[in-house]
Amino acid sequence: MASQQPSGPRSDVQGGLGRLSRRSLVAGATTAAVAVGVAGAARAAAPEVAWPKVERPADLRRIVWWSAAELAVAIRQRKVTCVEVMTAYLDHIDEVNPAVNAIVGLRPRAELLAEAAEKDKLLGKGTYQGWMHGFPQAVKDQWNVKGMTTTVGFFGQPGVPFNPPATSDALLVERIRAAGAIFIGKTNLPEFGVGSHTYNLVYGTTGNAYDPTKSAGGSSGGAAAAVALRMLPVADGSDFFGSLRNPPGWNNVLGLRPSFGRTPELGGEQFVQHGGATGPIARDARDLSLLLSTMAGYDARVPLSLEDDPKAFTTVRRTSLRGVKVAWMADLGGYLPTEPEVLAVTGAAVDRMRALGAKVDRIDKLNQVGGTFTNADLWPTWLVFRHWISGSLNFPVYANPAWKPYVKPETTYEVEGLLNGIDGQGPITAQEVWNASSKRTALYQSFRLLFEKYDYVLLPTAQVMPFDNVDGEGNEVHWPKEINGVPMATYHRWMEVTAIGTLLGAPTLAMPAGFGTSGMPIGFQVIGRNHDDAGVIEFAAAWERETRFVQEHLPPLIAP
Repeated sequence: MASQQPSGPRSDVQGGLGRLSRRSLVAGATTAAVAVGVAGAARAAAPEVAWPKVERPADLRRIVWWSAAELAVAIRQRKVTCVEVMTAYLDHIDEVNPAVNAIVGLRPRAELLAEAAEKDKLLGKGTYQGWMHGFPQAVKDQWNVKGMTTTVGFFGQPGVPFNPPATSDALLVERIRAAGAIFIGKTNLPEFGVGSHTYNLVYGTTGNAYDPTKSAGGSSGGAAAAVALRMLPVADGSDFFGSLRNPPGWNNVLGLRPSFGRTPELGGEQFVQHGGATGPIARDARDLSLLLSTMAGYDARVPLSLEDDPKAFTTVRRTSLRGVKVAWMADLGGYLPTEPEVLAVTGAAVDRMRALGAKVDRIDKLNQVGGTFTNADLWPTWLVFRHWISGSLNFPVYANPAWKPYVKPETTYEVEGLLNGIDGQGPITAQEVWNASSKRTALYQSFRLLFEKYDYVLLPTAQVMPFDNVDGEGNEVHWPKEINGVPMATYHRWMEVTAIGTLLGAPTLAMPAGFGTSGMPIGFQVIGRNHDDAGVIEFAAAWERETRFVQEHLPPLIAP
């Protein structure tokens, strides 16, 4: 959701990677590409990683099929050149992207090949920048990349001029650049990142990797579709209300909304905005952990950022689900309207977990083990929190008379809910914020008790399967208006299932659960204990070892 303009110098450099971050409408941070010697860079690329063995393919088009870890090894060992990697990816993007519109603002091929050639020259001189050396990378179009335009899906639509090219990098961009990546463009998002369906008037709608006529989810829909279709090795995303969970779930990949403070964000207010989080999207748990290790880490300019060594995330692994204790919340005993197909797919996956030795119990109440936060508290608490934070973040655009006429209704809803009151809540007062925060604390305490009995909590990544981008009459569909006959009064009520992880501030991972009779995917949310990001990645690693959903269920656009 929006990024903010930081100021001041870059903080310390550790292990060859700068410590960086994000926030408001235009993100940025000082640029710093860090080059280190081969030995030092190997440390930056995490020596604890179980790096795979890779051989040069006879057909260089196969490069895009490597995992990010495999690609890193191939480049580091010079099995392929960075120019060959860039060529393979750009050719693949040219072939696949027009069908889904996931990558936007693609830079000219000649420029990118020239940058790739410079990366090869560095390798020739013994300089390896990090595990992403030579990677083609596109960041979500809310982050500034020096020399590129940031639209946030708003600036550049008819009537609203494009932003000028950014003069500095956002914090996460700085970190990814320091690890050696080449920025080829951006990934698409909804206007200002508002909503869980990726469409805007600047670049258009992003289609699902498994059926481009259906939604890719949002707001990280472009990133998830691009990773699923092998147009990017890995991608970044951000999440306030499911944006690193619904898109991966609908595109059969993995995403992680990290613990609050794990991946710091620069700029603007630093003490109240606990809604948004940035995190990685990948096709397997190892790649997810590798990108997390690059994005995470303390920055002195972000006072609530976590000080844990991010290199710890390169070592997470688990080989078995046997004995793992899981609380399966499903639809919270019918409280969350949920399509039968979602429950059928996720329910079958839960049965498979049990067969693999996991101990799974059905939990129908948020306070079933203890505490005072009930299912009925969830939506009222969420509305205050969401209006307060999202409304405040987007108020500067809403209040600008030159821009207000172009702001989409969903963004207006958030701001006016803050100022005037929507859904019977009344204008958000300081006392209401305090009361909602007390309720949020009660939810945390309920889950603290739950985690004394269980290792993980599971929920679906969405309450519906991917919906059509256009209805039978040719009208654009912006969100589901009902589920099982229950009206969805707002643009985001159908995603209420993701409010829990956000309110907890806990690590919440999305991983594949399977495919429905429609042929479309849906995923699980895996909520872990406070700050146990490594634990949820371990759980995903164990699950993917047994299921191989990503490897064995290719999107039809790229299937042999």
